[in-house]
Amino acid sequence: MTTDVAGAASVRVVLADDEAMIRAGVRAILATDPTIEVVAEAADGRAAVELVRAHRPQVVLLDIRMPKLDGLSAAAEIRRLVPQTAAVMLTTFSEDDHIARALGHGASGFLLKAGDPRELIAGVHAVADGGAYLSPRVARRVIELGGGRLARRPAARDRTAALTEREREVLGLVGAGLSNAEIARRLHLVEGTVKTYLTSIFTRLEVRNRVQAAIIAYEAGLVGQ
Repeated sequence: MTTDVAGAASVRVVLADDEAMIRAGVRAILATDPTIEVVAEAADGRAAVELVRAHRPQVVLLDIRMPKLDGLSAAAEIRRLVPQTAAVMLTTFSEDDHIARALGHGASGFLLKAGDPRELIAGVHAVADGGAYLSPRVARRVIELGGGRLARRPAARDRTAALTEREREVLGLVGAGLSNAEIARRLHLVEGTVKTYLTSIFTRLEVRNRVQAAIIAYEAGLVGQ
């Protein structure tokens, strides 16, 4: 996260969607938050990857269906080339199969194109701060889909039963989209301790990233407790 001349934190974003009207709408929503700056736009996935490499933003917003390179493949490539950039997928309910596949491509968030504009801004800030963000409606749909491989594992409540009470508390806050720093403040811990808890949680739940952990938190009923 950078700082502008007025001292306000600025989240730098690359926006990728092959529909110009969608890009204009998303850009207009983000422009209502003075701490978010769209530094570049792309109309295809390959251009999005190159722009992320050039600008090194905190966040890239990726449409799932794009020419030359789809959003899922772009997210995977960005994760490999510029791992410090968090990828957020822009989805519609007609793309259920893509939503399920995206879990394994390193996405840090899922947002519904027709969702509440406030979710877009909240999601950008959450992933920029190192958290994960699932639009509530998208989260419910992803849970219904079972997240591919996750559906073949034991029920979420059984899986989280092996966690300590504090680990379940941390997992619930991950599911709510909080960053490590926000979790630390909420639980009166140092940030390093939160990272230690997350390492243990990921290992015990056999997940690779915060989004997969967040989905289990939703499934287990840990979010909002």
